[in-house]
Amino acid sequence: MASRRHVFISHHHADDQAVTNLTNMLSRKGYEIRNSSIRAKPENRERLKKGLVAVDTIKRLLRMKMSWASTAIVVIGKNTSSRPWVDWEINQAKRQGKRIIGVYERGGTENDTPVALEKYGSAIVNWNAESIISAVEGENTFQTPEGNDRQPVHSASTSKC
Repeated sequence: MASRRHVFISHHHADDQAVTNLTNMLSRKGYEIRNSSIRAKPENRERLKKGLVAVDTIKRLLRMKMSWASTAIVVIGKNTSSRPWVDWEINQAKRQGKRIIGVYERGGTENDTPVALEKYGSAIVNWNAESIISAVEGENTFQTPEGNDRQPVHSASTSKC
């Protein structure tokens, strides 16, 4: 197992704490995650809400941040499936040839899973360090939020960086 992975963690900004919890959980298992995703500071959230940042600027920044990651991890929390930026990030990860992993946040449901993640995901796992590490390392496992095995909606990608 590698001790460090460069990832892009796609998430709804209401789930920022889940991103911290995810990286901390993996760190306790000796697995270091270098996350290149954007975590908007409160003042920047206001600028985004007011439309003061051009969409093309946001997309360019996200593409750059994602480009050096080997894997995109999608935190699946409440309402993740309705977040247009999460959907855009999943599609961008696919275009860049990234391994795409879904991780159910505690309380996340299968109904919260974005359609693009079901379509392009290499693995979808529950909130468990061993499951997440195995998925990042290349195992194509599909689970329910409770950790039970399930069938993928599509054939999983076989690429691994």
